[in-house]
Amino acid sequence: MIHEFTNPIPVVTVDGDEAYAVYVRDGGTWENDVWCVALCEGGAIRHYRSDQLKLHRNETYNLTKHTRENRIHT
Repeated sequence: MIHEFTNPIPVVTVDGDEAYAVYVRDGGTWENDVWCVALCEGGAIRHYRSDQLKLHRNETYNLTKHTRENRIHT
């Protein structure tokens, strides 16, 4: 199943790039979901697994800016 977001979700990729999630596809029972994102720098479209993304900083939800110490590790 694919869910397209009415309002794209700001995320940070495993590479540290800022992007907007456009849609997410169900990865199956034992798999990560697959996210389609548009990178802010250059607009390239990339696909990432759930474990390769973090939500972007959002003070409303007390999500703080990512740092090197809490970056995603693969």
